[in-house]
Parts: sequence; structure tokens; C-alpha cells
Amino acid sequence: MVVETPVTIPVSATAGPEIAALAPFYRDWTWTGTIEAGGMGPGSPEMSGIGRATCRLIQDGLWWACDFEQEQRLADGTFVLTWRLHWVSGWDRPSGEYRASSADNNGPNLSVFRGRIAGKELIYESLGDALPRIRLTWILDDETHARWRNEYTLDGHAWTLVEEYHMVAP
Repeated sequence: MVVETPVTIPVSATAGPEIAALAPFYRDWTWTGTIEAGGMGPGSPEMSGIGRATCRLIQDGLWWACDFEQEQRLADGTFVLTWRLHWVSGWDRPSGEYRASSADNNGPNLSVFRGRIAGKELIYESLGDALPRIRLTWILDDETHARWRNEYTLDGHAWTLVEEYHMVAP
């Protein structure tokens, strides 16, 4: 008896509507905003942040890759640091949700997030149940203006604002 095994030829994935839904959030942005007192660790002072983002589709449109850079200063204008982050985000078919990874120079930190779109908000939270957790939210105000918030929770219920920025697209 001969058993024939069908030949399966792999094919590359193609981007679906989930990736297109991210486009309003992942643009080239500039921003200004405030890092809350204590936001960069216990006892840290309030700071201002001025930054920019450059976003592009990669791997035949399957993922968004964004590079963020921000100068942080004290209230008197004293330079504190330049923060940089590389963000890769897209639709993870096996999990059925948005996923993102970030690598930054403030630590340095390498993190993984799960996300969702709720109306005009794109919300990512740290993957897993370990505390503390981070929540990152993009809020679309109109076609060229948005807000971005970074929050954390120590107990899994109450969220504390770390920083918030007003973003403008060219």
C-alpha cells in the first residue's frame, strides 16, 4: 500500500485589515509634554519632554516599526537625558490580538505588550500578570493631533500617570 503525502509549499503571510487600522496611530509625530514628579522613579522631579517619532511599515506591510526620540529637561531648562525607543507592532494571528515589542535606552529595557483598539484609542499593556505593569495609550483627537499617555499600576487596578504628550503630525 502506497500512502501519498501532499506537498505543502509555504507562503509568506499577508497583511490584513488589522494592520491598516493601526495607520492613524503610527505616523511621523512631534510632541511636547510633561513627565510627572515621581514618574521616573521615587523622588524624581517633574520634567518636560520634546520628541519625535518616525514610523514605517516593514516586512511587506506585516508590522509597524517606529523609532522614538525625546529630550527631557528640568523646569529650569537643564538637560536630563535623551530617551530613545524602537517599537515593533502588529497583529499576532495566533493570539488574535495586537502585540508589540519595545527596546529602549532607559534602563535599558526590552518589553512585550498586548494591545487593542477601542474607538479612537490604541491601548497596550505589559504582557503577563507580573506587577508592576505599564499601559501605553494613543488617543486620536483628529487627523493630525493625538495624545500619548504612559501609566503604571502596582496593584493591577489603580493606574498612575507617568507622562502625557500632545502630538502633531505634519
